[in-house]
Amino acid sequence: MGAVRVLAVDGPSGAGKSTLAGRIVAGLRARGCRTELVSTDAFATWDDPVSWWPRLLDGVLKPLANGVEGAYRRMDWAGGAPRPGEPVRVPVPDVLVLEGVSCGRTSVRPLLSHLCWLSGGSAAERLARTVARDGVAARAELARWQRFECGWFAVDGTAEAAGTRLSSERSGHPA
Repeated sequence: MGAVRVLAVDGPSGAGKSTLAGRIVAGLRARGCRTELVSTDAFATWDDPVSWWPRLLDGVLKPLANGVEGAYRRMDWAGGAPRPGEPVRVPVPDVLVLEGVSCGRTSVRPLLSHLCWLSGGSAAERLARTVARDGVAARAELARWQRFECGWFAVDGTAEAAGTRLSSERSGHPA
């Protein structure tokens, strides 16, 4: 994608993608690599799990590919319902780490330098981790999301397309 290398860390909810991506970003920055992180959680909502993609493509990926700073509006959940929040600027990095469900989708793969899949254990383990993270009140939505992403990944073939496939321990941290 221009001079920017793009790593996508994809997998189901509760798999440990955010933890892994954070570690990758910290490691790259410690080595002096200009690295930026964009999470699909900043775009997705319960009712719009994946169709928001053009906002990421037009606001971040295309500008960075042209050597220009990108930007997007992060979803703000403070009022309980998602609404567009504050703008987030994305300076042109050496490496852009995309993290989250659907970031390794078929349509973006030609732009990726590498796709990493993190499986994260059984559906029950992942649901328990997401409920522990997001609260019991979100359990029904999280279970609905989990059913959606199972179908998404089956159709998109994300795991099979990944150059690296990892599993994670019960704690949600990469093994």
